[in-house]
Amino acid sequence: MALRLGDLAPDFTAETTQGTIQFHEWLGDGWGVFFSHPADFTPVCTTELGTVAKYREEFEKRNVKTIALSVDPLASHHEWIKDINETQRTTVDYPIIADADRKIAEMYDMIHPNSLENLTVRSVFIIGPDKKIKLMLTYPASTGRNFDEIIRVIDSLQLTANYSVATPANWKDGEEVVISTSISDAQIPEKFPKGHTPVKPYLRLTPQPNK
Repeated sequence: MALRLGDLAPDFTAETTQGTIQFHEWLGDGWGVFFSHPADFTPVCTTELGTVAKYREEFEKRNVKTIALSVDPLASHHEWIKDINETQRTTVDYPIIADADRKIAEMYDMIHPNSLENLTVRSVFIIGPDKKIKLMLTYPASTGRNFDEIIRVIDSLQLTANYSVATPANWKDGEEVVISTSISDAQIPEKFPKGHTPVKPYLRLTPQPNK
């Protein structure tokens, strides 16, 4: 059965470029971004893995760990990392899972036969501290991921997990947010002391509460 939002992220033990890990234990009490790649030594993947390495400080600020997966073996991963570091001018310092038997890829429904018969599509899973899946994205092999968008989504998920708000279209950190419809007008002054702008009874805006 395919995974859905809110499902517990399947746990697993895996060999990675940084040793053997137990996934849930490795995640600890923070957030995780788990993303897959069709194969080693592919051009778009090379740029993606390099970009994630360059964004290390942004992920760390948000208490997020990153981990990648490819269905190629460990020795291939280590050789590929050399190319990534060289061409992207960075240092890949997060683990890449070796999933040669495709067990983890199948567990996370990363193989789509109509797209790539034996290889993983570009999947992204954002996993919360409760080990539940908060976001899933699937890209075709030809389209590189936008990690600025993934950071933006993490900001939204972490904000909305702690406050009774939602984030509107194209929202960026620091901008106005939408007050949850579960909050009555009478509750707003106490919960949102910065004030609010009523647009419609169901659409009420307020400054971002944690800024």
